[in-house]
Amino acid sequence: MFWVPLLLLAWAVTALACGRLCLTASRAAEQEASAARGHELTVYEAAFLSGGPTRVTDVTLVAMARARRLLIAHTGWATVVDPVGRDAMERSVLGAIGPAGQSPVAPIRRGAATADAVRALADRLVGAGLAVPDGAASEVAAAVRQVRAATVVVLALGGAAVLMPGQVQGGAGQVPVAVWFGLPLLLCVGCLVIARVEVHPYTRWASPAGQRLLGALSTRDDHLTAVAVRGVRAVADPELRAALSARRRPGAAHGGH
Repeated sequence: MFWVPLLLLAWAVTALACGRLCLTASRAAEQEASAARGHELTVYEAAFLSGGPTRVTDVTLVAMARARRLLIAHTGWATVVDPVGRDAMERSVLGAIGPAGQSPVAPIRRGAATADAVRALADRLVGAGLAVPDGAASEVAAAVRQVRAATVVVLALGGAAVLMPGQVQGGAGQVPVAVWFGLPLLLCVGCLVIARVEVHPYTRWASPAGQRLLGALSTRDDHLTAVAVRGVRAVADPELRAALSARRRPGAAHGGH
């Protein structure tokens, strides 16, 4: 009966791993159930769910450039024309440009992406169950990896128990040692199968509910929506697209105009 401690260890590893996976999946399901029903995404919300804070800044820059409230040169410099922002996102962009009224696009992206307006947008989307809370996707992935590791541990412990001297053959009517270890192994495999079917895949930003709303937006023929969902590559104006895609080069002329 020297294999019994190994069996107890196998059950302990299995219980910890499968318990963690069940709790993590349960929290994800609760978030899914609380997702806003009938919510219609704004352009900024779609941008955040598709590409995060930087995408929100890109959409704001495109909207301001199209309205001629901001001039963006093909070299990647932005110049303020109208210093009055129409909403919190535009005010964040203007704040990132600074009092000089001119700045390269790269620092504008960095500054506006960390502004209070974008953080408030993220909090609203998380609260509505449409965005992924920090660490949620990684928690699910880590729990699945732990169950996989537990499966390997159970197999190793079972193999060690079976190979112990005098443990291969049981007496009449006794259950073979391998069968005892098959029970925790079956539980691990079952949890992995259920997780693969039931636990929805996460993107970097959008929850499964958010992904469904983004899918509904793909049929809308709107330029800003296309930029929000697909990014800078969807910008129709080739000069504006080049400006937003440009990186600041060392020694670039100030203003780039």
